[in-house]
Amino acid sequence: MSKPLISIQNLYIENKGGEKPLLRNVNVEIQKGEIVGLIGESGSGKSLTVKAIMGLLPSEMNVRGQIFYKNDDLIKLSSKEHRKLLGKEIGMIFQDYRGSFTPFIRIGKQMVETIRTHHVVGKKEAKNMATNALEEMGLDAERVYQSYPFHLSGGQVQRAAIAMALVLRPSLLICDEITTALDVMNGEKVLNYINQIRQETGCAVLMITHDLAQAYKRTDRMYVMHQGEIVEEGLPEQIRCHHKHPYTKKLCSCLLSLPEEQSVRNERVVSI
Repeated sequence: MSKPLISIQNLYIENKGGEKPLLRNVNVEIQKGEIVGLIGESGSGKSLTVKAIMGLLPSEMNVRGQIFYKNDDLIKLSSKEHRKLLGKEIGMIFQDYRGSFTPFIRIGKQMVETIRTHHVVGKKEAKNMATNALEEMGLDAERVYQSYPFHLSGGQVQRAAIAMALVLRPSLLICDEITTALDVMNGEKVLNYINQIRQETGCAVLMITHDLAQAYKRTDRMYVMHQGEIVEEGLPEQIRCHHKHPYTKKLCSCLLSLPEEQSVRNERVVSI
């Protein structure tokens, strides 16, 4: 197997003076072009793991271990060096989409400034890139481009935030519960576009989600996190049907039968 794009090795995080570690011996690897799911209940440590990758941990936390991205250990980088990787190399779509835009600057202007910060392009080309990305999100591109964030619905702002992250074509894209504010149809449209970007650019995707059905359908591999530890890892089918850890069993039992499963069962009943 080729060298992973990102490799988290024995990650350990605790509050200074805290009695119990927040993360313990977390090991995660993601290959180029792979979609990896990180699942677990709220408070399991998923978002803390992402913050460690992004360099967003508060100073009062102690961090040990390594996070190798390509040839760099992200934990050892200075804040300035780390920031250079964010956006173009490592993209993040936050669950709280409202923080993605400054309220009193038009969406389009913010997108153009972001694009030109990371790519050497003129304003006209940057605008074309921005409007194309907005159109891919199923938005009225010109209207959204000219709008302030407060002119748009929550779902529209969320999709604009996703467009801004994807237009930079990062090598690693981290998606934190990105379909929470979207209806099913728009959620599927967004996930399809992310998959399209992955196929076009070969980027890797780390998908943080509570939606097990979504994780089963969309990921190549899955990690299960519980109380700050990775308790199980495997292919979606393994996690779904052949899990070994009691927590994974409990987590999977919370998901009702998927529609295709129910359909198969109904067909069996009819045939009988």
